Amino acid sequence: MRENGPVTSATRRPETPASTVPTRLIATDLDGTLLHDDKTVSARTIAALAAAEQAGIEVFFVTGRPARWMDVVSDHVHGHGLAICGNGAAVVDLHGGPGAHRFVKVRELAPDIALDVIQLLRATAPGTVCAVERTFGLHLEPGYPLMHMEPPEIVSPAEKLLAKDALDADQPVLKVLAFHPEMDPDDFLTVARTAIGTRANVTRSSPSALLEISGPGVSKASTLELCCAERGIAPEEVAAFGDMPNDVEMLTWAGRSYAMGNAHPAAVAAASGRTAPNNEDGVAIVIEQILAERL
Repeated sequence: MRENGPVTSATRRPETPASTVPTRLIATDLDGTLLHDDKTVSARTIAALAAAEQAGIEVFFVTGRPARWMDVVSDHVHGHGLAICGNGAAVVDLHGGPGAHRFVKVRELAPDIALDVIQLLRATAPGTVCAVERTFGLHLEPGYPLMHMEPPEIVSPAEKLLAKDALDADQPVLKVLAFHPEMDPDDFLTVARTAIGTRANVTRSSPSALLEISGPGVSKASTLELCCAERGIAPEEVAAFGDMPNDVEMLTWAGRSYAMGNAHPAAVAAASGRTAPNNEDGVAIVIEQILAERL
């Protein structure tokens, strides 16, 4: 049975047979899912997305990326131009094009909770270094590796990055990124979830020991559920695609869900189905099947 509040559990609901409920919304992750490994969108996938929207099916990109990293796909959100970014921390209107993305909804991580979480991780997993993602910029602690797509705006200890008088304190915190140079990625996730508990939502999408920490109850699934409720769309009318632990709640919530052929075991266990790897256009293959069911 569907929970009354936003979904955070990884336990799948009983599935409704797909043939009896037409799909009204497609929710797809980007990296490792819709995008090829070279970060391109194939011609087949572009055509499948366009065909879905021409058939009246909404397409949502649901990603851990911040809004400013969405130019790679913003040209392919054919009708509405909405995306769920930051693992559910923001809903963004992409219509304006590069540099003009508009935040429709922000589900922030309170700075005091963010700092509490960072200090807990330092104590539980010594060697942890963090970054703070705000709506318009990424700020790093000293020692945090330069692994992202842009240079940091500020490099300073978390206590200063999250201070009330910080340079950009007027911008909401979307998430904290926590990196450990030595721990196994899944072990780091387990340790962090145990230490942090319900203070915040902890997940991962990177092959390295990099965790993504959002506000309590904030996930791809819970924000997708809010957006669907606003549109009168039930979980059974959603088809979702993903490949990593940060997709688990979304794959669990959606009536039809597909783990990619390259997916993490946790995503495979959460999904109701499997498709081809991202480099073989697994999302497009399923969209084509969904459209064929309508004929």
